Amino acid sequence: MSKNNKKNTTLKKRNRLVGYSFLLPNILGFLAFIFLPVIASFLMSFTSWNGFGKIEFIGLENYVRLIGDTDFKISLVNTVLFTLISVPVTLFLSILIAVAINKGMRFVKVFRTAVFLPYVTSTIAVAAVWQLIFNPTAGPVNGFLSNLGIENLPGWFASPDWALVSVSIVYIWHSVGYYMIIFLAGLQGISDDVYEAANIDGAGPITKFFKITLPMLSPIMFFTSIIAIINSFKVFDFIYALTGGGPGRSTQVLVYDIYTTAFKEYEYGYASAMAYVLFILILIFALLNYLGQRKSLNA
Repeated sequence: MSKNNKKNTTLKKRNRLVGYSFLLPNILGFLAFIFLPVIASFLMSFTSWNGFGKIEFIGLENYVRLIGDTDFKISLVNTVLFTLISVPVTLFLSILIAVAINKGMRFVKVFRTAVFLPYVTSTIAVAAVWQLIFNPTAGPVNGFLSNLGIENLPGWFASPDWALVSVSIVYIWHSVGYYMIIFLAGLQGISDDVYEAANIDGAGPITKFFKITLPMLSPIMFFTSIIAIINSFKVFDFIYALTGGGPGRSTQVLVYDIYTTAFKEYEYGYASAMAYVLFILILIFALLNYLGQRKSLNA
């Protein structure tokens, strides 16, 4: 082997070693804080353990117990309802706002900042403000509705019938800005020539939106819908800060149920089983969304 080849080989090895050294902290962090805990949680789902005593292997008892658990069923229904309410509305509003901003509306920078700002605001601060806004007796929303002559005012967070809807409204308000930015990036990737050709053919704004904008945003729609579904199934902070799962169990979702089971009732094995059922549900919803998107693209 020539000297030049030896130098090139040594240089490649050195560059590869430098690259691995930069990756190593991230890999170690992934192994220590994600991969190993996931495996440990899976093994723990087949055990009975309160965090202090002896770990007892009980096989599939935790999963069988879930079938007859009323609290788990309520949490599951609430989670699905929350997803069905929040995801479509969030994505729809995000697209509309992104289209409006992309068309160069007045004060676009101020409006874009105002829409995105809730996403980077502290959840606790958001919860405190919205609890004042939706206060059943002294809040501005019910005050406005009362001035309109509405007598049966919503109880919002204090009402079992309105609590989940109220949390959904706050969640949508908080999340729209994030998805708006993603859709805006996709819109700016669509060539103006396509819209100019549509104008020549006499297409109106609605036709261009449904025949050009939405089809060309379909890959981004697929990405955002998957992320939105996963995030809605994982919602915890808004439930914790706004309602604490109440009133009653009207806003008790799966992640909040897992939290209370593990860290308040100290049933770590049972909570782990619930977490893996949640993982399977997210996987099913994501797969159904993927198949639906694939079918629409091939149609």
